[in-house]
Amino acid sequence: MNESTPIASTAISAECAIRTEGVGWIADFLLLTKARLSMLVVVTTFVGFVMAGGMALPWPVMFYTLIGTGLVAGAAGALNQVIEVHVDRLMGRTRGRPLPSGRMTRMTGFFLGCSMAALGLTILAETTTLVAAYLAAATLLIYLAFYTPMKRRTSLCVTVGAISGAIPPVIGWTAANGSLGLGAWVLFGILFAWQMPHFLALAWVYREQYSQAGFVMLTRSDTRGLWAAFQSLLYTFALAAITFIPYFAGKAGLGYLIGAIVCNLPMVLCAILFMKSRSVRSARTLFIASILYLPVQLGLMMLLIKG
Repeated sequence: MNESTPIASTAISAECAIRTEGVGWIADFLLLTKARLSMLVVVTTFVGFVMAGGMALPWPVMFYTLIGTGLVAGAAGALNQVIEVHVDRLMGRTRGRPLPSGRMTRMTGFFLGCSMAALGLTILAETTTLVAAYLAAATLLIYLAFYTPMKRRTSLCVTVGAISGAIPPVIGWTAANGSLGLGAWVLFGILFAWQMPHFLALAWVYREQYSQAGFVMLTRSDTRGLWAAFQSLLYTFALAAITFIPYFAGKAGLGYLIGAIVCNLPMVLCAILFMKSRSVRSARTLFIASILYLPVQLGLMMLLIKG
């Protein structure tokens, strides 16, 4: 749930667009909590909630689910920046953030992060289900205690980050009905598999900046990008296969299957192109394709899959 996790890389370009000159406290707060990334987390949580039949529940339940999850996501972003403030100063795309730039103190960031985490988890536990609250806590723990320190040690951090990034729709699902079902596992699988090509493509584009900051986002020996491209292709195929599960499980009709095939085809083609050329251009193309893919695929699932 941070800017370096696969799912979070969606927010990188947008974050860079915010100028450091003259930004106000509100803008700094949005940067600290990675508001755009947190919104993506909220959206995927909403998908899980709706697919679990949550729309039949009183609307306050959905409201509290989204608010609680959003607060925990924002807390993750803030606490990550508190931990990595010195590293953020080393990269051009992050040194303008409020902590490394000195516009906000680490103590302030720590206080805001802890307060948001406590409030978000309390809201989930008191107004939805304990399962949802436990999952949100697990997401925060995985991200801060495992993923964050792993970034400077091993490229396996990408996989660990993908796990934390895939939990939000399951939070939404369990907040609606309190238990896991096939749909929850499918959503987890889709978000996990999607993050791998999404982030690996971006990591290849920014490999020099990551290396300069000491982040091991790619295998050190993969100087030609062959392993990154191969993994991207492998996970793209896995992603497509997972999206077909609802049809073969009898939860969706032929219309959904056709839509899923059409939706996955551009992703597969872009992953093949990245594997073939391993250029910055092909990596960017795959990254952009992944951004367009996710809302279309999730929207298709909400519309055409039976609860």
